[in-house]
Amino acid sequence: AMEFCSIPLPVLGPGEALVAVSLATICGSDLHTFEGRRTEPTPAVLGHEGVGVVIAVGVERDPALVGRRVTWTIADSCGCCRPCVDWELPQKCETLFKYGHASLNSGTGLNGCYSTHVVLRRGTTVIPIPDSISDALAAPVNCALATMCAAIERLPNSGGTAVIQGGGLLGLYGSALLRTRGWKRVIVVEARQDRLSWIRPFGGEPVSALDSGGIPSGTVDAVLETAGNPSVVAEGIRMVRAGGDYVWVGMVHPQSAVELTGESVIRKCLTIRGVHNYVPRHLKAAVDFLAAHVGDYPWSQLVSPPFPLERMDEAIELAKTGKWPRVSVQPAICEMSGVSET
Repeated sequence: AMEFCSIPLPVLGPGEALVAVSLATICGSDLHTFEGRRTEPTPAVLGHEGVGVVIAVGVERDPALVGRRVTWTIADSCGCCRPCVDWELPQKCETLFKYGHASLNSGTGLNGCYSTHVVLRRGTTVIPIPDSISDALAAPVNCALATMCAAIERLPNSGGTAVIQGGGLLGLYGSALLRTRGWKRVIVVEARQDRLSWIRPFGGEPVSALDSGGIPSGTVDAVLETAGNPSVVAEGIRMVRAGGDYVWVGMVHPQSAVELTGESVIRKCLTIRGVHNYVPRHLKAAVDFLAAHVGDYPWSQLVSPPFPLERMDEAIELAKTGKWPRVSVQPAICEMSGVSET
């Protein structure tokens, strides 16, 4: 159940920043939490895809950020443990904090985007948003688009044919990214007939999941799973060529047991890679990509008109229908006075 509560605005610690949230979007992982497919601590402020304006900073955070519209990394990390330093996986930090996934009792409690304000911690990378990018375009960048930048990073800058399994927001971003990088064909396989019309404007070739068997076996250079459905894995392995790449992105929930044989991977000399979240350079790449191609794709069609925070229940119900790649929420921005900085 959801309910409103009030939290006092905090005295900011070193490296922190207070952001007034302009717009937030409802990610698939938020729906997983609402539906009980994944477990998060409660009570909590959910929401991690968002954009907002910095209204105050603590010492050790650049004061020039005040007044800037920004996005930020989904994860806050320490920068000194083995995952952060040796493995280059700050999203697996030993003291990891993730926005929208933390208890109300953690820190200030202003930990998620379904709120008028969020406090960014000192280990969070903050990226200013150019004026050319609207709030609706910017809000999903710090999860979906940055994640897809990570997913395609190790693929060639140009290639032959890629298949993306899933025509939701991840799949649409992936199609645009790969086509922009020079891939000749990007086939997007989608089970929902009403989503097939989304795909072509973002550079992809729509194929119904009912017809994916028509894609010849062993002819695809790379497959990206963004559907979140383990039943597509066997089909992905069938399609990918020997020596090809299979990137798993969407199956981030416990109901993701996969049926496959070791032989099917070994005989094809496949590279299977899991991608979970991203590192700060991917968020920077996502913002730069959007700024460079703001007029090339119909980005504004990806996000619904905003719901006020008071109608969050309605926004969640609409998001569950999948009629929009993202449903947006616009918190009421309160007038600020007397914010303490230390």
